[in-house]
Amino acid sequence: MTEKIKATLRDKAWARWTALVLVATMMFFAYMFVDVMSPLQSLVETQLGWSPASFGYYAGAEYILNVFGFLIIAGIILDKMGVRFTGTLSASLMLVGACIKLYAISSYFAGSGLDNWLSSWWTEMPGSAKLAALGFMIFGCGCEMAGITVSKTLAKWFEGHEMALAMGLEMALARVGVWVVFTISPRLAGWMGEPSVVTPVAFCTALLLIGLISYVVFTFMDTRLDKDLAADKASAAGADTSEEEFKMSDVSKILGSKLFWIIALLCVLYYSAIFPFQRYATNMLQCTLGMGEQQAADIFRWFPIGAACLTPFLGYALDRFGKGASMLIGGAVLMIVCHLTFALLLPVYPSTGLAFTAIIVLGISFSLVPASLWPSVPKIMEARYLGSAYSLIFWVQNIGLALFPILIGKVLMWSNPGVTDPMLYDYTAPMLVFASLGVLALFFGIWLKILNARNNYGLEAPNIKSSAQTLENEAQQGDA
Repeated sequence: MTEKIKATLRDKAWARWTALVLVATMMFFAYMFVDVMSPLQSLVETQLGWSPASFGYYAGAEYILNVFGFLIIAGIILDKMGVRFTGTLSASLMLVGACIKLYAISSYFAGSGLDNWLSSWWTEMPGSAKLAALGFMIFGCGCEMAGITVSKTLAKWFEGHEMALAMGLEMALARVGVWVVFTISPRLAGWMGEPSVVTPVAFCTALLLIGLISYVVFTFMDTRLDKDLAADKASAAGADTSEEEFKMSDVSKILGSKLFWIIALLCVLYYSAIFPFQRYATNMLQCTLGMGEQQAADIFRWFPIGAACLTPFLGYALDRFGKGASMLIGGAVLMIVCHLTFALLLPVYPSTGLAFTAIIVLGISFSLVPASLWPSVPKIMEARYLGSAYSLIFWVQNIGLALFPILIGKVLMWSNPGVTDPMLYDYTAPMLVFASLGVLALFFGIWLKILNARNNYGLEAPNIKSSAQTLENEAQQGDA
């Protein structure tokens, strides 16, 4: 006999959408901070004395500690401690790392004893770049931990509801954060008269504090939801509210899954051609089109808007009609076309219109892949170790995000021997590297679709199920 399940806080539309706004606000400000210095590469090189390689090391530093195990630990913390503790911790780490980075590029650090000491070893990087990289490492730990926490949070709050739409809206708001920072960062840099990197970094650091407060407010809502869920289980199953908990042995189950590795490798290849590209895109447009920093940033800022506008609609379609694996393939194809355009067509036909078109299409690609990728993970991983599954995917992704900014910096210097003017770089070789990553991502997308067709994992199926389907699935899980 099936008892009627009591409605919980997440069944109230206003509550789950308010929760989404609160956690998405934290990620909105986090994404702003991630790219606050991306449109200022040429200013950073001239004002702080960084080389392209130093900028690449700094950009890759965001992911270094995650690669060396922190992100795996973060997933275990998430599954053991829950979304409230982990989210608050991640927001706090982001704020601490941002403050260190802000100090590193400020006049208070320049010429200090710490600056002189840091500059005395590994002289390829100035002391300011080393300390900024350390701050970015700490920020990156918090940012990636926040990413997996938000993914599990939305899976929890929107279970049986508009999960893909919610994840799409959260990602869309994060993309808008990138648009905002590419818009305001060059303007804030010149706000005080003489151009300075400090002002935009200080502004975005203050926003991270607001993001922390926003998440703390969310924790009170989540506490109420957990009470509702506990009461719901007690009502449905009598006094027995036990649930199988996460175990360390579950990590080996995740790592032993073929589907996990296909999704993880697709993820690392695709994202390694997106986020590292963002670090260099403004300077690429400057060099290829012969324009100023602000004008180039104003063109590239529309890249995340394409993703922001389409991602919620794609999430809505995915919830109701499915076709997630097909979206992954389509996104990879569009990305290949765009990077080949930047590498081969734009240098021959240096047109602002062509650059703008390629950037918009890349934004469409960036809406197709994340909108379908992240809601697919709960379909192949059990809820009790979903946080660890996300963290391990992010860990693999972070390996690429840590290495490829460094690689691109090295390729940029290798393909431009003797060039010291940051306005004269030839970006053909770096863009071909990004395009090759898209080709590999396409291979894994096709492989994933073939396996799904053979085994019916549900990756092409819609996310929203009828009440009858939900009760039937719960009954089957109970019998199992």
